Amino acid sequence: QVQLVESGGGLVQAGGSLRLSCVGSGISFSITAMGWYRQAPGKQRELVARIGVGNITNYADSVKGRFTISRDNAKNTVDLQMNSLRPEDTAVYYCNQALTGVPIRGYRTWGQGTQVTVSS
Repeated sequence: QVQLVESGGGLVQAGGSLRLSCVGSGISFSITAMGWYRQAPGKQRELVARIGVGNITNYADSVKGRFTISRDNAKNTVDLQMNSLRPEDTAVYYCNQALTGVPIRGYRTWGQGTQVTVSS
């Protein structure tokens, strides 16, 4: 019953910004750690941003200082504000739980993702 729907991707020039949004059903984002993941062509899916139940955030070094993850519990959404985008940020972006000790392969349900393409 868990359903995750990502939106907000698009084509932007290097240095530009995008705001991604994820809405869930069958899961309450407010009581679980959530994350944004991305998968670039030929690469493994990776966690780029995490927000815990207490709203403590963590970021991959590659995006730290440029991306901001946030929640809106009333809407059951988690957003990713992406600034100063680089071509290497090009990937399909997904949201999902981000539980400590659970590898990415442990999450069996994923949304369709949203494509982010950054041109140089």
